Amino acid sequence: MTPVPGPVVDPLVDPSWRAALAATLAGDDMAALARFLADEEAAGATIFPPAADRFRALELTPLPDVRVVILGQDPYHGAGQAHGLSFSVRPGVKPPPSLVNIYRELADDLGIAVPAHGFLEHWARQGVLLLNTVLTVAAGRAAAHRGRGWEQLTDAIIRAVAERAAPTVFMLWGAHAQAKSALIAATGAERHLILAAPHPSPLSAYKGWFGSKHFSRANAFLAANGRGTVDWSVPPLT
Repeated sequence: MTPVPGPVVDPLVDPSWRAALAATLAGDDMAALARFLADEEAAGATIFPPAADRFRALELTPLPDVRVVILGQDPYHGAGQAHGLSFSVRPGVKPPPSLVNIYRELADDLGIAVPAHGFLEHWARQGVLLLNTVLTVAAGRAAAHRGRGWEQLTDAIIRAVAERAAPTVFMLWGAHAQAKSALIAATGAERHLILAAPHPSPLSAYKGWFGSKHFSRANAFLAANGRGTVDWSVPPLT
């Protein structure tokens, strides 16, 4: 039987990530994850996002450019939504409720008008790493791929960012994201800003997401540490 290849990072991913993640990508956990995904697809399961988009965050945001990490849980599990950036949806797709709440907080925090779409590549291209703790999901089954191996890779991504000297903001939204605070603290808490809040889902947003002011707090920290600021607006699609 021909061995199943690991979940290879596609050629567009910046070499900085390839170097930082090489050992993890070559490990047994990734091989087991690849077999799981292949078995799921062979059994007829639909997996989001498609394989070509699973590392989109690493394509758009090279490791040296990371200024902010926005960490969510797993991708959207509805058809056509997930495309490799946490909380973002493709052009033409209605913003899901969590993203609607993100926009509401953004308007309250910075006075930015609610965007007409949910495509967040503008953030990613400014050094905002839009990452989930798990990078795939089964259609209609939230958290279906949790504990299958993605966490080993995303932990390595978080660790690679935290180990850098450049002061960085980590926005941890939801319990699964907040569980990574110890990982960040172990490698560089003294130089980074960790912002934790409930997930922006309608199920938890009223428990502290609204009023968290993560966007203005992030920009204040970045500016104070000589790393500029992020334009948190979402420009119209062209």
